[in-house]
Amino acid sequence: MQKRIAVIGSGSWATALVKLLSNNVSEINWFIRNEDDCKYVMQNRHNPRYLSSVQFNENKLKLFWDIEACIKNTDIIILAVPSAFCHDTIKDVPKKLVADKIIFSAIKGIIPQYTLIVGEYLNKVFEIPLNQIGVIAGPCHAEEVALEKLSYLTLACTEINNAEALATNRRCRYMKVTCSDDIYGTVESSVLKNVVAIAGGVCHGLGYGDNFLSVLVSNAIQEIERFVKAVHPIDRDIKASAYLGDLLVTAYSQFSRNRMFGAMLGKGYSVKM
Repeated sequence: MQKRIAVIGSGSWATALVKLLSNNVSEINWFIRNEDDCKYVMQNRHNPRYLSSVQFNENKLKLFWDIEACIKNTDIIILAVPSAFCHDTIKDVPKKLVADKIIFSAIKGIIPQYTLIVGEYLNKVFEIPLNQIGVIAGPCHAEEVALEKLSYLTLACTEINNAEALATNRRCRYMKVTCSDDIYGTVESSVLKNVVAIAGGVCHGLGYGDNFLSVLVSNAIQEIERFVKAVHPIDRDIKASAYLGDLLVTAYSQFSRNRMFGAMLGKGYSVKM
């Protein structure tokens, strides 16, 4: 029996994930917080704010601006909202409503209200068992998924069968998926690589060349390896795509918002509006 899936969020990555799922899933519940945006997608079959060129099959989408209604009849929940807004988005969801759900985080950041990675936040605040929590890791930019360029994802969960269940719905002509049990290493490295990408952007903005950036990145992956080993000491290959690959694409890609942010800082722009 096919697992019922809900995607929470309406940004570029959430939009790309819905596009991916639509290749293999007959029905997707999609929560879009803004009611007007939700109605627009219903009527026009594309997201007006992100990846607007992606056209959706309306027969496969069930859209909601009520989050409880969205996740009520689902088996797997995918969180794809910015980490800064994750708590505000889901804080009022009753614990009993998600107690038996498998929850995958596509969020690469810290929940600021609790200073926790998403998995620990779900475990401590919503009392979700760790074996029901998974991670969607890169290297993958939403823009290239929208263009159907060959890409790779890693799905991590301590219960590997849960990762495999979602991986089946992710694989398609342009997306290859591998599974892992390293829920801590994949998340921690994805947070750290954002910091490195900002630093790389600053270097670019200051006029440093590729020679320097290659040294920065090669040293950064060694530091990331030491960090994730201290946090969760298991046997992992830091050169795998979920770690090194994700660092490289975020540090070098034209689509990397962290790199662009750093580049603007390096050129002297202020973070203030």
